[in-house]
Amino acid sequence: MKLKNSLSALALSLVAGVATAADDVTLQLKWVTQAQFAGYYVAQEQGFYKEEDLNVTIKPGGPDIAPTQVLAGGGADVTVEWMPAALAAREKGLAMVNIAQPFKSSGMMLTCRKDSGVASTDDFAGKTLGVWFFGNEFPFLSWMGKLGLSTDGGDDGVEVLKQGFNVDPIVNGQAACVSTMTYNEYWQVIDAGISPDELVTFKYEDQGVATLEDGLYALEENLADPAFEDKMVRFVRASMQGWKWAEENPEEAALIVLDNDETGAQTEEHQIRMMGEVAKLTTGSNGALEEADYERTVESLLSGGSDPVISKVPEGAWTHAITDKAL
Repeated sequence: MKLKNSLSALALSLVAGVATAADDVTLQLKWVTQAQFAGYYVAQEQGFYKEEDLNVTIKPGGPDIAPTQVLAGGGADVTVEWMPAALAAREKGLAMVNIAQPFKSSGMMLTCRKDSGVASTDDFAGKTLGVWFFGNEFPFLSWMGKLGLSTDGGDDGVEVLKQGFNVDPIVNGQAACVSTMTYNEYWQVIDAGISPDELVTFKYEDQGVATLEDGLYALEENLADPAFEDKMVRFVRASMQGWKWAEENPEEAALIVLDNDETGAQTEEHQIRMMGEVAKLTTGSNGALEEADYERTVESLLSGGSDPVISKVPEGAWTHAITDKAL
């Protein structure tokens, strides 16, 4: 009798264990571990994901990792991506859907050396400009299209240099300008010994080509599954808790990021500074995509000259279904 009771108790405990097992979610970041993604690391460290019964795996990105491809291949449930890359992928058949938008503002800039002869956009012609690829090139291409500049080189166009993980091209004179973010690469240029007085910066927002960055995207077919949708609701809710905590505690958030940087490549000073700048971009967002911001992005991508990033207004590219329930 005792044996029977013991077996029954064991069976019940196993069933309970299965019933309460946390749901797995894999998040693919757009870039390497840094304060740009602090909200997700904070949500993990502070137990916000655990409170939502989630077991979240955060996969860092890098210069040779395209989040859209990872998502398409089933390597992640949700990814951090810029909207131009997501909309371009959608037009080509990968039905990515924006389910949340933690970043309200754009941090993208083109940073140029004054001694290269660049003082305004009129001086771009004939110059070499550093550009990120793997989807990051789309805002740049849209901007050049609006300026009427070819990206095939020559005196009447610009020479595009595929820019890697660093800002070496502007430091060593290989390029007149390089792509930078307000929270990261711009400060790498400064730290390399080039003073702000020697630079001129062009913020994409000021150039009328600002596009949404660092949104959360999932595949449309997955969102049709109620169980998956429920996971995303809980994931977004916990992630936004992480972002607001990071905004209020920038230094602590930066240190959490550093604790998760397995490469050891980041410094405390740089990450704290980065978190302060990133907080300026997430402030004002509760996680829900604002339709006006989406329409501005679409308009920018459609107006990129003779070869726009997208050729038609997308349909079904975003949803409030997740954030309406999460927030």
